[in-house]
Amino acid sequence: MTRKREIGDFGEELTASYLEKKGYRILDRNYSKPFGEIDVIAIKGDLIAFVEVKTRKSDDFAYAAEAVDFYKQQRIRRASQAYLVENDMTDFLMSFDVSEVYLDTRKINYIENAF
Repeated sequence: MTRKREIGDFGEELTASYLEKKGYRILDRNYSKPFGEIDVIAIKGDLIAFVEVKTRKSDDFAYAAEAVDFYKQQRIRRASQAYLVENDMTDFLMSFDVSEVYLDTRKINYIENAF
């Protein structure tokens, strides 16, 4: 496993724990289709959160959420639609969130409805 993948996995694990503490149940992680991937999928009540996790060593250079550009957003949206159809969950509300994880401080900046 590459160092980059290890860092990404660590950020996803921190995000999943954060969401569980907030009352969410994790449905899936690293859901992938040829046209997009979703890092974490979680549910709370009738809301499904599709979460893009961005892990950085620090916020010195740029905020992690800035890496989720329009193209990436479209890929996440397409993958989320596939997930909802595959799992017969099309009646649920959706939220597209970004979790910024900073390793130097172990801080999570969770942005609901980021796009």
